[in-house]
Amino acid sequence: MIIGIIGGGQLCRMMGQEIERKNLNHEIIALDPTPNCPATPFIKEQIIGDYKDENKIRELAKKVDVLTFEIELANAEVLKEIENYGVVVCPSPESLYTIQDKFRQKIFLKKNGLPVPDFVQIKSREDLVNGLNQFGYPALLKATQDSYDGRGNYVIKSEEDIDIGLKLFENRPLMLDRFINFKKEISIIAARDLNGNIKTYDACENIHKDNILDITIAPAKISDEISKKADDVATKVMSVFNGAGVFGIELFVTEDDNILINEIAPRVHNSGHHTIDACNTSQFEQHIRAITGMELGDTDLISNAVMCNILGTDFEGEFDLVCDNLPSNVTVHMYDKKIAKPKRKLGHVTILAVNEIDANIIKSKIELRKRE
Repeated sequence: MIIGIIGGGQLCRMMGQEIERKNLNHEIIALDPTPNCPATPFIKEQIIGDYKDENKIRELAKKVDVLTFEIELANAEVLKEIENYGVVVCPSPESLYTIQDKFRQKIFLKKNGLPVPDFVQIKSREDLVNGLNQFGYPALLKATQDSYDGRGNYVIKSEEDIDIGLKLFENRPLMLDRFINFKKEISIIAARDLNGNIKTYDACENIHKDNILDITIAPAKISDEISKKADDVATKVMSVFNGAGVFGIELFVTEDDNILINEIAPRVHNSGHHTIDACNTSQFEQHIRAITGMELGDTDLISNAVMCNILGTDFEGEFDLVCDNLPSNVTVHMYDKKIAKPKRKLGHVTILAVNEIDANIIKSKIELRKRE
């Protein structure tokens, strides 16, 4: 089959790599605004254009058997139109539309009986003051659209932060979440195929720095009871959203050992990158299987693993990666991005059969150097 992917970044790249590695007999055409995008070595063709460009999306749709996306910025309205013309779009444009706006997403989840933190919509300063009176300090102000990696979040810790937060997100739709003092932040990668069959991976524990995922530990260090609760929530999430594909489901483990949904990504997810090396079926292969009518693959861990993101540091420009004398249980995955920028995701490292402390020691041996 010819698979169209909106977005030609590292997620598309890893889908292409898995198609090649597993001889899945599919090809990819990607739509991406950057010439020679990261996925280039593993795709049949690139259409250069914006993720929301209606004409470019229609051009892509005419060339493929099934259409999917690696980024939530895809144009859900155009995808709905394309789906009505008979093109298979996975996950469904309806699901993408619901998830694209965090307030709309929370309403949908709550309506379907899924656990989420308390939230209110913010349309004015008065709304924000009332919300803070209801939730207390701190509380989390969020831009509901076009935000990821924490870029659309601002913690309001006192009355002095109110106007700062409103200025930061000026002219953007907003919501306020009750602040959750969680024990752990975990995620579950889940897949649903075209026939509605659902499979989940083991819950992973996520550690963030500056709102960006730094380390994922698989499996999460949680009890069997909490793991079962999280899996039940993830399975229900997959049952209420339409369409096939892999979703990343971010969850909080609360102080009283309950599960709350933080956010959902209708695509392969950073916290599932370890599955390439630690599972028989990676999340990327699983997504391809789910949207092309293949049987879903095995999701069991074959080894515990720690995944560490390789992020840009304090410079912008071309770079070299220095990672000499790494042990044999370490695999380095680079995304073929030519320019480093602070906090930009440039690659990741997966370390098998290791604990978090040793993983950090290994990670410290990996260095980005600005090319002179």
